[in-house]
Amino acid sequence: MAEKSCSNSSCSKSSCEGCPSANKPQSFQVEPNAYTDVKHVIGVVSGKGGVGKSLVTASLANQLAAKGYRVGILDADITGPSIPKMYGLTGPAQASDEGILPELAENDVKVMSLNLLMPDPEQAVIWRGPVIANMVKQFWSEVIWGELDYLLVDMPPGTGDVPLTVFQSLPVDGIVVVTSPQELVQMIVKKAYNMAKTMNIPILSLVENYSYLKCPDCGKEIKVFGESHIEQIAGELGLAVGGKMPIDPAFASSADEGRFASVQNPYVEKAVEILRRL
Repeated sequence: MAEKSCSNSSCSKSSCEGCPSANKPQSFQVEPNAYTDVKHVIGVVSGKGGVGKSLVTASLANQLAAKGYRVGILDADITGPSIPKMYGLTGPAQASDEGILPELAENDVKVMSLNLLMPDPEQAVIWRGPVIANMVKQFWSEVIWGELDYLLVDMPPGTGDVPLTVFQSLPVDGIVVVTSPQELVQMIVKKAYNMAKTMNIPILSLVENYSYLKCPDCGKEIKVFGESHIEQIAGELGLAVGGKMPIDPAFASSADEGRFASVQNPYVEKAVEILRRL
């Protein structure tokens, strides 16, 4: 017996009960720009702000680029973009009939951010959630990323509109969760973990920032924010630890001065190796 099929003109509740596509989940994925070919889309997330998520994103991008991979950063933190400043990029991004061209950092990492489209990068972005989420979609559908091995998506903190939009609209291969040593962060990490699991997005690794400060005189590791809990959290959730980053004033200076393209961060090498195995 032939399977029933639905047509727009005759579709009804009763006629659709036997339709082979009736139980298929609806896809919300957005088509990329016609001149975009990205092998892996990786989200970099945190459950709260101030843990150095953009620092980790840029560090992963630099390490991958140094190994010869073609890398881009989609700055999805629309209301608090920091990636262009870190790389010394001011825009304005150029547009054509085919789409918007990302800016190119000194190490050939491609970057797109709202700050590269606005005439005044210090102007406050006072937009509601749906408008912000739509802008993130446009960074995927209208930006000419070209051929990339990795597109890293620097997410805003939390589990709100933008992470949900990215997970639903982009072909995300997995996420890297950024955390810090405070015990409170265990709960925050689990929120990000549970959201990703609900959306069927693989959690590739945890990266801890602010793990310690190394004394410049004696080399002793000072646990400014307390003892690390990342191994405990990773063990409970069955996740890999992708790195433990110290507080490094040189990293901060390079970011503030727009020279981050020259930074090599060996503390995230485990996370990089996990990405290379995808």
